Amino acid sequence: MSFKIVLPALLLTVLAGPLVAQPPGMVSTQDSAGIGLPELMAAEKLFDLRFTPVKRDSILSGLIDNLHFYQYLHAHPLYNDVPLSMSFDPLLPGTAYDRRQNPLHWDIPGEVSLPANRNDLAYYSIPELASLLRRRKITSVELTQFFIERLKKYGSILHCVIQLTEDSALAQARWADAQFAKGVYRSPLQGIPYGIKDLFAVKGTNTTWGTPPYKDQVIDANAYVAERLDDAGAVLVAKLSLGELAMDDVWFGGLTRNPWNLAVGSGGSSAGSAAATAAGLVPFAIGTETYGSIVDPSMRCGATGLRPTFGSIARTGCMALCWSSDKVGPICRSAEDAAIVFAYIHGGDSVDASSRFMPFNYTGKVDVTRLKVAYTRNYIDTLPDDSPAKQTLLILRKMGVKLIAVDFPDDLRGNDILTLIIGVESAAAFDKLTRTNQDDEMVQQNKDRWPNVFRTARFVPAVEYVNACRMRTAIRQKVDPFISQYDIIIAPPETGDQLAITNLTGHPSVTLPVGYRPDGTPGSISFIGQLYGEARLLAFAKAFQDATPYNKQHPKGFE
Repeated sequence: MSFKIVLPALLLTVLAGPLVAQPPGMVSTQDSAGIGLPELMAAEKLFDLRFTPVKRDSILSGLIDNLHFYQYLHAHPLYNDVPLSMSFDPLLPGTAYDRRQNPLHWDIPGEVSLPANRNDLAYYSIPELASLLRRRKITSVELTQFFIERLKKYGSILHCVIQLTEDSALAQARWADAQFAKGVYRSPLQGIPYGIKDLFAVKGTNTTWGTPPYKDQVIDANAYVAERLDDAGAVLVAKLSLGELAMDDVWFGGLTRNPWNLAVGSGGSSAGSAAATAAGLVPFAIGTETYGSIVDPSMRCGATGLRPTFGSIARTGCMALCWSSDKVGPICRSAEDAAIVFAYIHGGDSVDASSRFMPFNYTGKVDVTRLKVAYTRNYIDTLPDDSPAKQTLLILRKMGVKLIAVDFPDDLRGNDILTLIIGVESAAAFDKLTRTNQDDEMVQQNKDRWPNVFRTARFVPAVEYVNACRMRTAIRQKVDPFISQYDIIIAPPETGDQLAITNLTGHPSVTLPVGYRPDGTPGSISFIGQLYGEARLLAFAKAFQDATPYNKQHPKGFE
């Protein structure tokens, strides 16, 4: 959920100097809170308004009445889990979608052997681990202990673990083994350990949201995603780090490190989820995105991150940052693993009004030569020939893909619109944090970090927020028909405005490694799909990974 904030200079400006003088002939109107015409005239400058003296005189009493109501609201603070009374829907009116869910069949290999070097087990795929477990070549308890030991050994190096769930994990593993003994197979995830970003509630754990003010917070509930994975038989071994309140990769335990280069961060805000998965500390992890928080750490850590269509996975039990943009998704080491995890966590519930169940008819098979695949020439054509994006195009052409050059709509002010919406909604979600000055306890206190962002957002007029949301609709009306022309659109993960725009529109993407830079860190690419087109998107990514070695390479020092 982290994102780069580019705030308009006006919003970061504090009015200085004496207040504007009261016009001659006007009678001072000021209540006990000290609100009068000078304050109103100063506020007009802040909000790009200019009223006549007569209009100001009429407005003032209404502002005073509003203040009294604000004081009532402040005396009745809302907890983070109280949602908006409106929800965002990525589907434009009149859009028809097939709602039929077909049975899913997973290719679990028949003959998988334990590695001679036990550490190689850390990088086995989900189907390979499922095969070992089903054929009783390893127990879930043994596999769980193996990954817990890796988390203990490397977690402090990467600063990626907030809390191990060792006791409950072993209990889940014993249950999974008992199911295997009875011949009961709930899913390919049964008995397989995983980690979850620590903004999801899980009973028996602290849910810290990565920041000191909530370090000791206990939520006696299980998030929707945790429940779905528990139903599938997966084993939760750790709550993983996130940049505090889902921004970047710094939390109260320090900077989450990139396993490919420990001198730099892993990216954010699903920092620990990407770092732990790439380093083989967990087979997969769950992350979230509001504006780049799955894309960015997956790009930096060489993981395969799926940002699903907005609303594809209910966010119940997940920290709310921005109700109209928060998304949940898996971070894995392959597109096929991501498809398996997504299959068992996607869907809606009655609590998250933005969530819905849409079919995920994944087969893993696609004829890439018959797909309509576009690449963003306005982002890619000027890049060096050895760039990850250019290398991706070269590989795809060798695979027989016919690439169509397109210009991604990049003149829509997506960053400004999304930043304003996130700022306002997040300031509302953490209103009490600002009002009680608990934001002073947060680790990150820079001008462009949450404490100041929340404060600044208090000065965005409701009218401008609503109009930004309406501009979002105008963007969707332009961008959805554009994306819908193609099965896949290829773009560098964070170049231009596409990351903001596709988060505004709610389109899915998968970010995956392609090559490595001179410093050893991964280069990555993003494939963007149609709304609810995760099945085709992941099948295309799987075909690419089947033809390349990049997702099968692992950081040194974590073998």
